[in-house]
Amino acid sequence: MKHLITLLCSFLSWLPAAGSAGKKPDIVLILADDAGFSDFGCYGGEIETPVLDSLASGGLRFSQFYNTGRCCPSRAAMLTGVYQHQAGMGHMARDRGIPGYRGTILPDVPTLAERLKKGGYRTMMTGKWHLGTEPAQSPVARGFDRFYGTRNFIDSYFTVLKNCQVFLDDKEVLPATETPVNHLHPDREWYTTDVFTDYALHFMDESLEKHADKPLFLYLAYNAPHFPLHARTEDTKKYRGRFRDVGWDKLRQERFKRMVDMGLIRKEWGLSPLDAPKWETYDEKMRDELDLKMALYSAIIDRMDQNIGRIVEKLKQAGRLDKTLIMFMVDNGVPGTGVHDWRGLFAKNGRHPETRVDNYEEWGRRGGWSSSSGRGWANLSNAPFRMYKRYTHEGGVATPLIVHWPDGVKARGKLRHAPSHIIDVAPTCLAAAGLSAKAMEGESLLPVFAADRQDERTLFWEHEGNRAVRRGNYKLVALHDSPWELYDMGKDRSELKDLSSIMPGKAEQLRKVYHAWAKRVNARPWNEVNVKKKNKK
Repeated sequence: MKHLITLLCSFLSWLPAAGSAGKKPDIVLILADDAGFSDFGCYGGEIETPVLDSLASGGLRFSQFYNTGRCCPSRAAMLTGVYQHQAGMGHMARDRGIPGYRGTILPDVPTLAERLKKGGYRTMMTGKWHLGTEPAQSPVARGFDRFYGTRNFIDSYFTVLKNCQVFLDDKEVLPATETPVNHLHPDREWYTTDVFTDYALHFMDESLEKHADKPLFLYLAYNAPHFPLHARTEDTKKYRGRFRDVGWDKLRQERFKRMVDMGLIRKEWGLSPLDAPKWETYDEKMRDELDLKMALYSAIIDRMDQNIGRIVEKLKQAGRLDKTLIMFMVDNGVPGTGVHDWRGLFAKNGRHPETRVDNYEEWGRRGGWSSSSGRGWANLSNAPFRMYKRYTHEGGVATPLIVHWPDGVKARGKLRHAPSHIIDVAPTCLAAAGLSAKAMEGESLLPVFAADRQDERTLFWEHEGNRAVRRGNYKLVALHDSPWELYDMGKDRSELKDLSSIMPGKAEQLRKVYHAWAKRVNARPWNEVNVKKKNKK
């Protein structure tokens, strides 16, 4: 009872700053694409992210925040506050013809933008939508006053791919092209991370000048650092050679130590096993090639951080930084296909050239699935956890969450260890704005902003048959068509000691809880979804 009273008092202390008349905060959501839990400086990484590090030092970092493990589902869950299957996005942006898998956010499921717009906000978005390509499914149709970006996936930074045309609001302004134009700054090269920020700043200026009486909501959905490895030359030079002599096995150990020292993880959890050959087994030529891949990946993140700095500076110049709730997170972990990048996977069938240092000019700006960091570096990015994007083990679903809101968060540079989920983002934003979060599965994190939560919570995941449920410290997780595994997350968040045979009762209890949830939200067994997909062709 004493604990509940403390939490209630903490929550009530938020009310004056979080939604009183005339005091609605500006809200900025920043979503990165395909980045690992430990890639950012303030989460133990060696990539330079001074802007994100500064936001973290002035606010909060969450150590147990989760996404859905994949792009479209995470975006749907974040913008609706319900599990992706309830929103209609149980898989990707394709209508499978069955409930829960309609390939877009269902018309009767309101988005955060729609709710905030109705609540008096000026709403704007730039970047990657990936929640439906039809006009009725566009960002503008789903509550955004302004939009610049693609309704579809991106998979390129310097060019616009087929079926990924760029829209300004609902008008197509860039068809598929190798030479896109930055219409705001024609003298500058079109590079997604920069251009998406250019338009975000443009929309913010418009809001500040023409709608000064309205709080603003900006959703900035970068495609960085999603493959392919398209980086600006000046950013790549900064990192070239840094990884050649150390390699992923040593860097994983270094990240692990930093994360322990930061209090993000516990030493007793251990570091997941290396999922690639040891660095010492590679010759000098291959080390140089792999160094280039990581230098490019790092440069993409570095450039994103620089651009987030431009947003922060705009808010600061407008005198609105302190009253702005900024939340930064990632949609899923880094993919682990191909130890050395896509190298060989597509080169064999002629789709793309093999990705080497000596032919970088051939693939360095080629869009699509032409290049990636590879499983070796992904194993570093997702450290200390196991597995990758698409999976529901921690390496696929664990994401950083950085919260910066000086007027609303008293803590500076503190950690929050309460298990939380991307479905909590929408209700948190609505609570901060003093608006209702009715019919949402997620919970407002405002009380957690004030004080870390200790109460037990149950969270769920499903993607392509990979599935999990976490209740309190126990997590039941499985790969598609594989037996369930049980882990004590308080002692073993790296998921190294399967307890399913030791604690069959607990495993069975959680299995029943999972299946009841799956039935309720329309999360189907993956073979049923695939059957429907085949029949639909």
